Amino acid sequence: MSEETDLIKLYSGRILALAADIPHAERLSDAQASVKKRSPLCGSTVTVDVSMSDGRVSAFGQDVKACALGQAAASVVGGALVGCTQAQAITARDQLRALLKGSGVVPDAPFEGFEVFLPASAYKNRHASILLSIEAACEAIDSLA
Repeated sequence: MSEETDLIKLYSGRILALAADIPHAERLSDAQASVKKRSPLCGSTVTVDVSMSDGRVSAFGQDVKACALGQAAASVVGGALVGCTQAQAITARDQLRALLKGSGVVPDAPFEGFEVFLPASAYKNRHASILLSIEAACEAIDSLA
């Protein structure tokens, strides 16, 4: 398979659909923690707001200024994070990192949507943007623990 075909696969219709419909795409006015992260390679930025109750994420908001891959990853995070524990968020982050390094293992539910990034393992320069939202969310959650 050619590299051009692989890149086209990376920007699949599913990636573009996720990027176009990001859940919780507004900042929280009363967040307990906020974190902003930036990818130095491409300049993508994500700011996340998190509130927790009884050890679970009770509210989540995000402002995403990223490429299609960063937006798609933020979409998966936005659709999965509310209701999760700190451990679930950390596991999702670690599993996404492993997937991008080529493990081929799809992250556990409710973050199984990250499987769309399997083709991205070949594009190391895209990894930071894909990781922005989940890393920012984990950092915010960690600050509340």
